[in-house]
Amino acid sequence: MVDEVELGGEFFRLLEQVDEGVARRVAAAGCPRCEGPLHRGDYARKPRGALIARAGDTSVVRFSLCCGREGCRKRATPPSLRFLGRRAYVGVVVIVASLVAQRLGTAEASRPVTGGPARTTRRWVGWWCGPFVQTEVFLAVRARLVGLAIGELPASIVAKLPGTWPQRVRAVLEILAPLTTGSLPAGSPFRRVLA
Repeated sequence: MVDEVELGGEFFRLLEQVDEGVARRVAAAGCPRCEGPLHRGDYARKPRGALIARAGDTSVVRFSLCCGREGCRKRATPPSLRFLGRRAYVGVVVIVASLVAQRLGTAEASRPVTGGPARTTRRWVGWWCGPFVQTEVFLAVRARLVGLAIGELPASIVAKLPGTWPQRVRAVLEILAPLTTGSLPAGSPFRRVLA
């Protein structure tokens, strides 16, 4: 399965272009709190790509915005396809390592294939079946993709998506995008990456 997913530089450049476009749209809308102008306030990240996403290690800038109005100065970090919240690994590693661990039966067995620590992979697999199913994102996915098996997440999501493996992985990243930021209001149209 991992061999089928091409996670080369082109894949990550595409994700970066989508993130850049979303950042421009969020900036054009202005501050969600005071409607002041939003200025770029990108910050460096040191993402890990493990063995399955070495090209993702180059995505070192997290696009972010900061209100330019004195007295507000609140941050508005747009959703991202590259980063899954504050996790140290790029988002695609969380998905693929979880898939491999499920396929091989244990997180320990997935380490030689993915390069991700077994303890971390176990935590990710637990997140899919625990906190993730409590989110509004999961409720929306469950309504759209009928018949998801909660005990087999994320594999049951990936199995129901159309396209090639890279397209399916990107689709899961798009589904998870609203979870990658907490600085925009819950009702914000930018919490959905692709409108």
